[in-house]
Amino acid sequence: MRETVIVARLGRKPYRETYELQKDLQGRRLRGEIPDCLLLVEHPPTYTIGRGGGAENLLVREALLKKRGFEIYHTDRGGDITYHGPGQLVGYPILDLRRRDRDLHRYLRDLEGCLIQCLAGFGVRGERLPGLTGVWVNERKIASLGVRVVRWVTMHGFALNVSTDLKAFRSIVPCGIRGCRMITLEKLLKTRIDLDIVADRFEAAFTDIFHLSASHVEPESLLNHPLTDRVPFSRVAGF
Repeated sequence: MRETVIVARLGRKPYRETYELQKDLQGRRLRGEIPDCLLLVEHPPTYTIGRGGGAENLLVREALLKKRGFEIYHTDRGGDITYHGPGQLVGYPILDLRRRDRDLHRYLRDLEGCLIQCLAGFGVRGERLPGLTGVWVNERKIASLGVRVVRWVTMHGFALNVSTDLKAFRSIVPCGIRGCRMITLEKLLKTRIDLDIVADRFEAAFTDIFHLSASHVEPESLLNHPLTDRVPFSRVAGF
């Protein structure tokens, strides 16, 4: 029998709001109060700089970017700098890796696998590049990953470019990789793609690869405590 993952589609939400929600859910998962979770969201124009990020990879002054309407956050995920914005599917899994052999490397590869399987549903062949994290199509990056793990429970996750405005990447060195070229699913297929359809296919890949059964909740339900009143859940021994 597959264990449950709570799936919530948040719509378009500010980065700070979803970050605080992740922190809350991660703490509740650590305490054994809720099952694994998956948040799917779209952000307004935002740059995030991870723990590995350097100021040299931000090519435009922060003050000017903020004046242009971009939000900028220095955050606690791994990785360097990236862009989030409309037309991009962002996913934040809150997973307990103690149930998955405490293997962070395997988790990242499985998350890439979910994205590759999602893209395959559109006839696009995603691939990994040696020594790099993320998913690429013809050496152009279509999905970025950056995570944080606290006592083997994850937060942060991935960003998949569906119809993202690629001009926003000109203000940064994406992921700190010089010469990195970004691409979107719509540019590859030369047609409009509904973000909800991409979310459907990613969710199917995610539950398949991580062997989970999805239980959907409304975003407001994530603020209720506990969620276990609505979804089946068994505690991890030792919580």
